[in-house]
Amino acid sequence: MNINDFKRKIQEKQAQITKAIHHSLPIKIGRKAADHFQDNFRKGGYVNNGLMPWPQTQRQKAGGDHAYSQYGPLLSARNYLFGSIRYVPGDATVTVGTSVPYAAVHNQGATVTTHPTVTPKMRKFAWRQFFSAKEKKGDQSPEASKWKALALTKKQKLDVTARIPQRQFIGPSAELKQNIQNTVENEIRNILNS
Repeated sequence: MNINDFKRKIQEKQAQITKAIHHSLPIKIGRKAADHFQDNFRKGGYVNNGLMPWPQTQRQKAGGDHAYSQYGPLLSARNYLFGSIRYVPGDATVTVGTSVPYAAVHNQGATVTTHPTVTPKMRKFAWRQFFSAKEKKGDQSPEASKWKALALTKKQKLDVTARIPQRQFIGPSAELKQNIQNTVENEIRNILNS
C-alpha cells in the first residue's frame, strides 16, 4: 500500500464515519433512548444510577380483583403515555419525547387545582356512592360522609386540588448515556475495521 492508497482509504473511512454521524447513528440512538424510556414503564420507576421506583397509585393501594388495579403506575389497558414516546432523527441529532399534554405533569409532578360545577347528575352520583359506602343503618364510614357532603353541598362550584407525585420517565440517565456511548464506539469501530 502506497501513500495515495492510504490517503484514499482514510478519506473513505472519514466519509463513512460522517455518514454514520449524520444518518445511521441518530436513528440507532433514538431507538435505544425510546426503548430505555419505555422500559422505565415496565420496571415501574426511573433508571438513573439504579432504579428509582415510582410511588404507588391509589388504585394499587386499594387492591381489588379488577384489571385496572393490577396495572403499574402510569400504565393502563391502552398504554397511551407509554406508546406516545417517539424519536425524531435529524442531521447528526435526535429528539426523543412525547406529545401527550399531561406527560410533563407526570414527569415533573404537580399540584393541579380545578373548579368543577356541581350539577344534578353529580349530586345523583354522590348519593349513589353514599349509599354503596354506607355500612349499616345510622353508621357512616368517612368515605360515606364525604359523598353525603358532596350531595348536600350548597356550593355551585367546588375547589378540587390534586397532588400528582413525580413519576419521571424521560430525562438524563447514566445507564442510557453509557449505552449510547457504547453504540457510537461500536459503530465507529466497525467502520474502521471493515
